[in-house]
Amino acid sequence: MSPITTHILDISQGAPASGVPVLLEFLEFEQKWDVIGEGVTDSDGRSRDLLPDGFPLKKGVYRLTFKTEEYFNTIQVKGFYPVVQVIFEIRDQTSHYHVPLLLSPYGYSTYRGS
Repeated sequence: MSPITTHILDISQGAPASGVPVLLEFLEFEQKWDVIGEGVTDSDGRSRDLLPDGFPLKKGVYRLTFKTEEYFNTIQVKGFYPVVQVIFEIRDQTSHYHVPLLLSPYGYSTYRGS
């Protein structure tokens, strides 16, 4: 399993948000974001393979970008946020990081999961 995973629950539908493109980036020197992984949420709203097994995490700042407009278009809902970005810092590169997103057309919330 990827050392960084995510899960999206559409709380307005009470169901996982499947088919959401997800981009994972790392903040390099001079404030440049490097793409290190990408995927699409599965039927359970999960993305377990953003990075390959054993990928060496570095301490630093990461960004998950969820392309939510694509998801809302598939369920024929107009959303307010076409993209949601979650920026977080990794201090212990030996840990697993699960970053869920609770989503609705007009709001979202995130937290560090397990």
